[in-house]
Amino acid sequence: MTDTDVQTRQREIATEHLLFKLIEYVEARHPGLLDYLEDSLDHLGDPARDTTKDDDGVRAIAQRMIAGARRETTGG
Repeated sequence: MTDTDVQTRQREIATEHLLFKLIEYVEARHPGLLDYLEDSLDHLGDPARDTTKDDDGVRAIAQRMIAGARRETTGG
């Protein structure tokens, strides 16, 4: 694994953490954000133009992130 790969992974982990915390914060103060995000998933897609393109895979990851945020905000 190259230094660039490691930095990319670390940036992804940090970004995901901060995004989750932002979502939790906003949802706690303005309920409905998670529903809004979930309703937007039909418009989410993978921009790849090769055989790695996987719109459903991208949506599944987003759905799992929303489900995780719901668990955190509801304490479940």
